[in-house]
Amino acid sequence: MNRIQLLPLGEVALTLLAALQKGLTKEFAAACEILPSEPDPSYAWNVRRQQYSSTEILAALAARQIPLDARLLAVTPFDLFIPILTFVFGEAQLDGRCAVVSAFRLRQEFYGLPSNHELLASRLVKESAHELGHTLGIAHCDDYGCVMAPSHAVEWIDLKRTSLCESCRGLVQAR
Repeated sequence: MNRIQLLPLGEVALTLLAALQKGLTKEFAAACEILPSEPDPSYAWNVRRQQYSSTEILAALAARQIPLDARLLAVTPFDLFIPILTFVFGEAQLDGRCAVVSAFRLRQEFYGLPSNHELLASRLVKESAHELGHTLGIAHCDDYGCVMAPSHAVEWIDLKRTSLCESCRGLVQAR
């Protein structure tokens, strides 16, 4: 992966996108560009659940022309789900070229706490690096501090580093 394309789906603050761009460029040593924002992905809205299907968003992303040396990461402020889980922070194609992440449940306000932009940006970088790691063929890691460790709650994200562990980094370098 030489390039990461960030695609805002819905209104995503430019300061948040800039922090994400900086963090992902550092972690993956890849150029990271912010694409023009696109509207609410209404095609993925599930009326019954009152959430957006990350799987449907991922399918729409996969249908795009993505440069061979790039990964496409959609960033959205909307709540995401997959049918077997109440919510997801993101979803990616394992060993594919696209992923989606949501800032919705990464915000302190979701938990009734005061806004914290720095914490939100940190969480978003970690989850984005996690999903991009999946696009590079990396499965979940047993090192709870590794960005590739699974996160079933926001507190687990806070325990992670923003980087891959040595083992996972070796998997990326071996590609």
